[in-house]
Amino acid sequence: MVFYTANERGRGYDMHIKEFVNMDQFEAIMSNWATATGLATVAVDADGEYISKCYNFTDFCIKYTRGSKEGLKRCVKCDQEGHGVYSCHAGLIDFSIDLIVKGEKLGAVIGGQVLPEQPDEAAFRKVAREIGVDEETYISALNKVNVKTEESINAAANLLGQVLNEFINAEFERTYVRDIVVGLKDGVERTSAIVTDIMNSTKELKKIQNSQKILSLNANIEAARAGEHGRGFSIVASEVGKLSDNSSVVNERIEKLVNEISEVVGKLHDKEKFEMLMK
Repeated sequence: MVFYTANERGRGYDMHIKEFVNMDQFEAIMSNWATATGLATVAVDADGEYISKCYNFTDFCIKYTRGSKEGLKRCVKCDQEGHGVYSCHAGLIDFSIDLIVKGEKLGAVIGGQVLPEQPDEAAFRKVAREIGVDEETYISALNKVNVKTEESINAAANLLGQVLNEFINAEFERTYVRDIVVGLKDGVERTSAIVTDIMNSTKELKKIQNSQKILSLNANIEAARAGEHGRGFSIVASEVGKLSDNSSVVNERIEKLVNEISEVVGKLHDKEKFEMLMK
């Protein structure tokens, strides 16, 4: 049963309540509220499709009014246009409370299906004739509909909307934080692996550095042996020595930064801290 379209209501973030809400707890709230108030209710998504069980639905509304072609047409129009607590086309009191997360409407909790006072039978017989339903059958179903004051219906509907909105927003934040922590944990693990690779690379750099020192020393020895003809060796030895010294400075800086990063990553990677965040 479609109550309204996505285009009519809009859905910018394409979020779905069922994706992040504990639906067992969601259903428990709906069920307890329906038992306590005696009002009909169901939750729908942004496309108007049911996302919860139907509670206290009346035959008058579902079987007979919506069961007729004209009655369904009028009901759908009420579903699309109704907001808060309102009178439906058939003369009952209904409600529609938006379910909103981060400013985005993800659906609604709708229901009611009660009378605000003892019914005017003649008015309901007229509705039965208009929608093509047997009058006696319609009146018989009408007599089983609860009668409640509009004030009590309004209070009950707003309470359900408030409780469900607080619940789904809390569920969204819990899921959002959990995803951040999991992502952070994955990022820390990847960073830790990168740090390990860098540390291994600095070890290789040290080996190259030592080789450069040996090469510089050998070049100086050869330059001394060659005398006047060893000037080329002397220049090579000097440049290799400078390269080795520069590499040493760079390597020390890298080691210092890597150690600092490793220390931070180690703290973030602490199991107890992550378990605390995950709670």
